[in-house]
Amino acid sequence: MKEDFTIIGVGNPIVDSIADIDEAFLDQVEGEKGGMVLTSPETINALLSKIPGVPAKVPGGSAGNTLFALAKMGASAAYLGKIGNCSNSEYYRDSFSKLGGDDSHFKIGNVPNGHCLSMVTPDGERTMRTDLGAAMTLTPDEVSVDDFAGCHHAHIEGYLLFNEALMMRVLQAAKEAGCSISLDLASFEVVNAASEILPGILRDYVDLVFANEEEGAAFTGLADDYEGIVRQLGEYCDIAAVKLGALGSIVCQGGKLETVAPIQVDRVVDTTAAGDLWAAGFLYGWSKKRPLAECAHIGSLLGAAVVKEMGSVLPESVWKEIFEQI
Repeated sequence: MKEDFTIIGVGNPIVDSIADIDEAFLDQVEGEKGGMVLTSPETINALLSKIPGVPAKVPGGSAGNTLFALAKMGASAAYLGKIGNCSNSEYYRDSFSKLGGDDSHFKIGNVPNGHCLSMVTPDGERTMRTDLGAAMTLTPDEVSVDDFAGCHHAHIEGYLLFNEALMMRVLQAAKEAGCSISLDLASFEVVNAASEILPGILRDYVDLVFANEEEGAAFTGLADDYEGIVRQLGEYCDIAAVKLGALGSIVCQGGKLETVAPIQVDRVVDTTAAGDLWAAGFLYGWSKKRPLAECAHIGSLLGAAVVKEMGSVLPESVWKEIFEQI
């Protein structure tokens, strides 16, 4: 049975191709390791043609990863985003609806679906090259307060910050509909690109902000001062959560900090979606009014589980173990 508390995610519905590569291959790819760069379908196809083997295909996108996990956990989850006119879009929508997700908020574009190539090196780090496809054609005038009707919370991926007009329309519509709002900062590149508008957005619209150490450092300039980072973010939003990977996490509300111990992982296979699933676990606990430290612990359960797998989809046996612990 679905919960009454409905979380709608807003972001780019993208199909991921996840490929194992070595460091030498990545050295030939322009850009920083571990980041995300928007590119063309031609660039992605050129990279795919050079990668040995067949990449794994999974539903992706930052908000999508969070929503798929929430739906799997039995939460009432909906998705606002623009899918394309191809088989990948059908695959994406069907995958979400089969989990019980509400797919009625999707907009339909007249170009192919978004696609992301996630290149995973032996240390588990992922470097992404993304073609937003139909997702990029979502315009502010396609978003209305009605899209958020019946929803209680809106979770927005930081990649929308690349389109300021769209981001502002989403924030305004969600607030007008009475939703609380969470924002995942998504990537240090996103934070750097949105440095002028991000402080105001956090202060005026966002109730919960999620960041990892790189994103938090990019926003505050406080590299390695994790408590300083979460305190600064906590000055803008009611709740701030900074994910520190193997070091756990720190959450802040009302100036009070709580440090949450990590869940140890013997071997990291792929960090794809680790932060997104952490956010899903946190939001699941938060929607049930559990203490913040417990919310962060549930986030750690999901984050630790997904880094042991290729891609964002957890096996049924792993979900069973998670359900037994939450």
